[in-house]
Amino acid sequence: MTGPWAEWDHVLKVDPDKELHDDETFEDVAATGTDALEIGGTMDVTSEKMQRVVDACAAHDVPIYQEPSNPGVVIDHEALDGYLVPTVLNAGDPFWITGAHKEWARIDDDLDWENTHTEAYIVLNPDASVATYTEADCDLTAEEVASYAGVAERMFGQEIVYLEYSGTYGDSETVAAASEAVDDATLFYGGGIHGYESANEMGQYADTVVVGDLLHDEGVDAVAETVAGAKDA
Repeated sequence: MTGPWAEWDHVLKVDPDKELHDDETFEDVAATGTDALEIGGTMDVTSEKMQRVVDACAAHDVPIYQEPSNPGVVIDHEALDGYLVPTVLNAGDPFWITGAHKEWARIDDDLDWENTHTEAYIVLNPDASVATYTEADCDLTAEEVASYAGVAERMFGQEIVYLEYSGTYGDSETVAAASEAVDDATLFYGGGIHGYESANEMGQYADTVVVGDLLHDEGVDAVAETVAGAKDA
């Protein structure tokens, strides 16, 4: 499993439906030191909004990936390094496990298979929009989360396992259990990262720390602190 994400300590997720903080620019975003930009969001995302953000990021020297929440928002852009597509393992609605993916393959005759990769999501915050959207079963023990992670890697061959706490800070013991359950897969952690300390703590267990809301709420200086925390872990 040798995708570029194996070398990432930090990913910055940019929501196309949200504005940047104050008067910050995408040049400022690229200068935070993050290893990659992931463009995506759960609610109210359109292909036009995606296009606007990717256009703005394209001039800067940082890898850009689109994370589409549904097939209707996928764009084709020469600046994209690829697509990271969630498959929510603990979704109650199977549409978010394979159904949306089937629809994308059905409607796109020119799907870029070579640069399209899945992220095996395990959604763990029941109050998050993504949990509601996918009807995810978030009432999981650390052992169950670790089992999902093992299944993702060993049964389904997933290169990325993504623990998504989305908006709340997660349980470090659960993240540690998931880390121990995988050998070669890259473990992403996202949720509640707000500074150096939280990024550093989760970076002790996860391979890659994902930061999102902080960019829009507090800005690039706060994000840069999380980059330092993740890279020092």
